[in-house]
Amino acid sequence: MEELMEMLECIEDKRQQSKIRYPIKEIVLIVFSCTLSNVDDWEDMEMWANHYIDLLREYLPYENGIPSHDTIQRVMSMIAPAYIQQAYNKWTSLLEKAEKEKLKKIIAIDGKTMRGNTKNDEKPNHIVSAWNREGGYSMGQQRVDEKSNEITAIPKLLEKINIKNSVVTIDAMGTQTVIAEKIKSKKGDYVLAVKENHKILFEEISLYFEDADHLKKIKDKGNYYRTSEKNHGSADVREYYQTNSISWLNGNEKWKGIKSMGMVIRKHNGVTEKRYYISSLNPDIKLFSRAVRGHWSVESMHWQLDVTFKEDQNHTLDKTAAENQNIIRKWCLTTLKQAVFMNGKVKSMRQKRMIVSFSPVKYLDYALSL
Repeated sequence: MEELMEMLECIEDKRQQSKIRYPIKEIVLIVFSCTLSNVDDWEDMEMWANHYIDLLREYLPYENGIPSHDTIQRVMSMIAPAYIQQAYNKWTSLLEKAEKEKLKKIIAIDGKTMRGNTKNDEKPNHIVSAWNREGGYSMGQQRVDEKSNEITAIPKLLEKINIKNSVVTIDAMGTQTVIAEKIKSKKGDYVLAVKENHKILFEEISLYFEDADHLKKIKDKGNYYRTSEKNHGSADVREYYQTNSISWLNGNEKWKGIKSMGMVIRKHNGVTEKRYYISSLNPDIKLFSRAVRGHWSVESMHWQLDVTFKEDQNHTLDKTAAENQNIIRKWCLTTLKQAVFMNGKVKSMRQKRMIVSFSPVKYLDYALSL
């Protein structure tokens, strides 16, 4: 808890000091605690905080009591999201030290629209996040007005985070030469999805992998991997192919550091789908397969924000307050992932959040100390 309070100290308060009745730390602790305790609405946050003021005072003084819900929202709209992200990053750095990670990190980048953050013809926030698959936390984010702006947002996001010796995965929209160059300039590697938005590249790669002789050669070199898992009662089979035979690719010199391309064949419920990738990795089929599957982690995070934290149902219209809530939700999601309830029997993030809400006095300190 002392470390958490120190992290919140980095949040700059631009209000006139003589007029401050509710320090920023007190406001953020309320929002964080409420978000962890299954409370999402500003008015409900005020009610919760008044009910559990004695609990909150174990950590901070709250000399002037609990602020109104309007004050809570107004202050959250005044905090630059970079400061909330900075506090979150300081907390996740402790996780990184504890991990002592041996495997290459997979950093999955993807965007999500906050659908409740709109009124009339106003565009909602679209948040592009970098998600650490192994650690289960957000490394940073970049806010844009709409999904089509992801192409310009991703290089800005990459500039803010450390990707050295990591593998960055991005879906087809982010498969751009400038993004590949940015990743390599920061000493990272990439696995980028290829779809019809790069028509010639897509056609060349897909035709290559249609050739049975090519597939046989890939298998003979050991650059093939197959997995089979039970998914909702039926088999989910994936086959991974990777090759460094790319010198013939049209325009391959435009892709900074490109060393291989790959294909994944997924068979599930009688449906077969194929996906194609370019990569700066030398053939390493286990790492390639882990990177491809690892991209699912950021999509899962977005699903958790909607299902566990009901983000799309939240109608906070102020863009800054909404983005700060988005960061705090990710922070709470990371906390819940670390938390162990009922000897590990509870796996659902939604149920973990409910458990905290049943007894904040019992569980809040445990969750915040993780």
